[in-house]
Amino acid sequence: MNIKQLVAIVCFAFSFTNLNAQNFELGKVSVFELKEKYHPKDTTAVAAILYNKAKTFFKYDEKVGFTIHTEFQIRIKIYKKEGLSWASFQTPYYVGYEGSNDDSVRFSNAITYNLENGAVVKTKLNSEGSFNTKVNEYWKEASITLPNVKVGSVIEFKYILKSENIVKFPRFDFQYEIPVNYSEYSTEIPGFFIYQAIVNGFLQPKTEQKVDLGSFNYANKNDPTRSKFVNFQQLISKYSAYDIPALKSEPFIDNLQNYRFSIKHELEKTQFYEQPVKDYAVTWAGVAKTIFENKDFGKELDQGLYFLNDLKAILKSEESGTKTASEKLLLIFKFVQQKMNWNKENSYYTDKGVKEGYSNKVGNSAEINFILINMLKLAGINANPVLVSTREYGVPEYPNRTVFNYVIAVAEVEGKQILLDATNKYTSPNVLPLNVLNWKGRLIRKDGTSQEINLVPELPSKKNYNILATINPEGKVTGKFRVQYTMYEALNFREKFSKLNEESYLEKLENDWNGIEISDYSIENKDADLEKPVTESFTFATANHCEIIAGKMFVNPMLFFTLNKNPFVQEQRQMPIYFGYPKHNKYSINIDIPEGYGVESLPKAMKIATVGKEVVFSINTSLVGNKIQLVISEEINGVIFNANFYNELKEFYQKMIEKQNEKIVLIKI
Repeated sequence: MNIKQLVAIVCFAFSFTNLNAQNFELGKVSVFELKEKYHPKDTTAVAAILYNKAKTFFKYDEKVGFTIHTEFQIRIKIYKKEGLSWASFQTPYYVGYEGSNDDSVRFSNAITYNLENGAVVKTKLNSEGSFNTKVNEYWKEASITLPNVKVGSVIEFKYILKSENIVKFPRFDFQYEIPVNYSEYSTEIPGFFIYQAIVNGFLQPKTEQKVDLGSFNYANKNDPTRSKFVNFQQLISKYSAYDIPALKSEPFIDNLQNYRFSIKHELEKTQFYEQPVKDYAVTWAGVAKTIFENKDFGKELDQGLYFLNDLKAILKSEESGTKTASEKLLLIFKFVQQKMNWNKENSYYTDKGVKEGYSNKVGNSAEINFILINMLKLAGINANPVLVSTREYGVPEYPNRTVFNYVIAVAEVEGKQILLDATNKYTSPNVLPLNVLNWKGRLIRKDGTSQEINLVPELPSKKNYNILATINPEGKVTGKFRVQYTMYEALNFREKFSKLNEESYLEKLENDWNGIEISDYSIENKDADLEKPVTESFTFATANHCEIIAGKMFVNPMLFFTLNKNPFVQEQRQMPIYFGYPKHNKYSINIDIPEGYGVESLPKAMKIATVGKEVVFSINTSLVGNKIQLVISEEINGVIFNANFYNELKEFYQKMIEKQNEKIVLIKI
């Protein structure tokens, strides 16, 4: 289609505002910038971005059509040696298109500035400092490392990202892990495109917009000696912000990237001249259809002959009678989980394919879970893929296939949906890897229908502790310890334990619990029956949890579980508080009083809870003969809480800590 036929005369309903350009330019580093010793608004900063600018604009070519180009300019000041890592910069770009050219990245104007004997000295980047690395089948990464960077240096560079994918612009980050003095993003959008701008994070940019004339000058494919020139109206937007604080992690957070101040643009519709308006607002049905049509998805979910003999062997009854659907599911899941080995690659598309993956016993997340789905379907169990965004990838907010990077399985048995992921050696039905517990997934079917799936566990995972302790007259505490971990607590324990040998694990435990001595350690069901709890037991001795002062014994009622420091210490909280999954801890503690001693005082029974019972703590104490009995419960009845809940949570934890630190007081009788 000729571009003249595409041009639309569109009246934009935006207020007209002059876009006053800021005077930030590459190549003009000042002596003041080089002399600056620390950031004026954040003296702890190891480096700072002096300015960060980008502009997205369109070009047109009769062969490939429209392309978008985004030009980035960045200047960074290094204050401390810990900031030298900012001399290296990476940016990913997509190379997995079907029928389109790969994205491309080109760096330029990369210079390091230093002040030497009062003069500004420039060191330019040569070709040895620029790299392109393959990340996977769909992504590459372009990177540079600036030369001669030292404390006090100022570095700057430019790069242009070119893409034929006009459905979305590259995400522009206003905020980084270091302060940003000024950040600006501009777009020049021809009138025949309508994009939705989506701002993420806790800040808002200053927005200025106006309608102006634009033009394309492009080669005439019929007569290369003559160019074509077209005028059109376009919307020019500028988003800017000053003094953006560093993005800093806070305790109990899911993924820092979810809260970064940034902006992205999604194509909503096109309105070309003498053409009907085309709506690009994607539906989940459209996402499902597009994904299933890909040969590395739908076709791979339609194969089963390669494992047929193995499936028959799995389901063969040792005794007469037919296995239930639940029994079949568990047998198949365990088989795939034990046979297959995950290559650590996240994807909802296969790479080598399910047949090769099955033969080699290794595959990415799609290959392993597609094998599981195929086996379940052939065994008569309704199973489908569920698209997931892992915690580190971000939260899927709107219908789009690019918001996901992983796939799990869901099976329907006896009217219930059971979530499965066979990539992890320690998961079980409805217990997924921890990085998959990321809000919502999307079940998709071949017929284009889909369903939102809640990935957040509703039932609490538990730690049940049982302690039998004895105090001798010298204040030494000895006893027996036993704990049972269920569901996600069991998964968490198994994963951590698998990375440590027993000696290292016990040494860490002794240090974490204030120098207790552990002996006779044993563990049950570490990796045998993953649906059942893990149990660990040991004998312990400690001289650090009972003090003798003026003839009295002061004992920590929770012994080595006593919480001494509030994990919530910030004055204010910006980000939601994330606990991963609901969890209940219960402690049954029995303490034998030493001969010749009696109880002067015990902590009084107490129950506290936040207003909505999101978090609950209770303690009950009693004296039976010469035994002190304590039953203590801690409940977190949710996964993620709004930052507005922070002060209430902080106050709750402080009360709980104070109660835990009330002493049992024993006196001689």
